[in-house]
Amino acid sequence: MGFYSASQLVQDAQRHGVAVRPVDVTVSLWETTLEEADSARPVIRLGINRIGGMGKAAAERIVAARSEQAFTGITDLAHRAALNKRDLELLAEANAFVSVAGHRREAAWETAVVRVRNDLLDGLPIREERPALVAPNEAESLIADYATLGLTLGCHPMTLLRQQLSQRRYVQAAELRQMPSRKLARCAGFVTCRQRPSTSKGVIFVTLEDETGMANVIVHAPLAERQRKELLGSRLLGVLGVLQCEGEVVHLIAKRLVDHTELLGSLHTSSRDFR
Repeated sequence: MGFYSASQLVQDAQRHGVAVRPVDVTVSLWETTLEEADSARPVIRLGINRIGGMGKAAAERIVAARSEQAFTGITDLAHRAALNKRDLELLAEANAFVSVAGHRREAAWETAVVRVRNDLLDGLPIREERPALVAPNEAESLIADYATLGLTLGCHPMTLLRQQLSQRRYVQAAELRQMPSRKLARCAGFVTCRQRPSTSKGVIFVTLEDETGMANVIVHAPLAERQRKELLGSRLLGVLGVLQCEGEVVHLIAKRLVDHTELLGSLHTSSRDFR
């Protein structure tokens, strides 16, 4: 499954009824795991290794410390798991303290004032107080998720852009599968993959992702040369093309490409490119 990004796998799992739960210092292990569930639906718990920059040794100390006693707060966790300032910042940014400190901003505040580990304090009860802070909104949480985890368990980013894209007459990927072959259509999405097989005679295959799934785009060599900048530089790509339907397989044969990356603002996405 290494061909697909973690974000793609999570989005697909959620669309198929699999519950995916966030990184949480009170339950997550280093690796992503299956959890017991009350219902028949499978449940996946994201591992601490999803947090970019987080070390395995620190994660193992967290797991060991909580096995002895539940954490009372971030300061307690920091001391008993011997976490440094960077470890704490990464966990706060990833919203992994939600069970012990609330939302990201509350966790960030506590992390900023947490005391440096001091052996003289070991074993002493620790009490923490925090100010009331406004929780991040949906867009802020989404941007933070992608920055720290490379994915989100909240709404797909394209959901927040759908109104703007609809005004530009872009349809969802799922709608393409309901349209007849040879119909002119517009679709836009995150570029998740670009491929140019050696046997393709210059044809480039692009995969777009939106809140409903994937759209397969074929870009023939002449267009690829004319719009090389849009093709290779866009993270959010709009495509005007003609549908080619063969059974359940649907491709959009590109006639024009539009770079809409500016709509993403500070949201960072990445693609897997094989050229």
